[in-house]
Amino acid sequence: MINQSLLLPRMIWKPNVTVASIVELNGKFLMVEEQSPTGAVLNQPAGHLELNEGLEDAVVRETLEETGYAFTATAIVGSYLWHNEENETTYFRTTYLGTVGAANEAAILDDGIIRALWMTHEEIIANSARLRSPVILQSIDDYLAGKTHPLDVIKSYIK
Repeated sequence: MINQSLLLPRMIWKPNVTVASIVELNGKFLMVEEQSPTGAVLNQPAGHLELNEGLEDAVVRETLEETGYAFTATAIVGSYLWHNEENETTYFRTTYLGTVGAANEAAILDDGIIRALWMTHEEIIANSARLRSPVILQSIDDYLAGKTHPLDVIKSYIK
């Protein structure tokens, strides 16, 4: 008798791949206030990687969609693995450092985004209970500690 479980395709677990941007201007960081299942939270401009999209392209797109600012990546701060026990989801986030141009005041922000705002490091720490994940403050702290890597540390074969 054939073991039927050997004939079934094997499920492979995969984390959610996300990107985020860090932009510092005049001592303040670009953040977003957004709706979540638990209420309004603070996050970096961030989002999920889409099919056939490179990580750098994703962070440029997400920053624009969530803030109205055109983002130019200059470095990678780091990659972070986090398991959210509230929704039993694991995220693998790569955070980019970069700059933005002038805001597009006419931009229509993504659904769920309440507003883009600029916050000091101290304000972010004071609102740590409202942060969407611990990765936000960790990546900002890594940036402030000088932990950056060249963009070419990630090789992309997506066209």
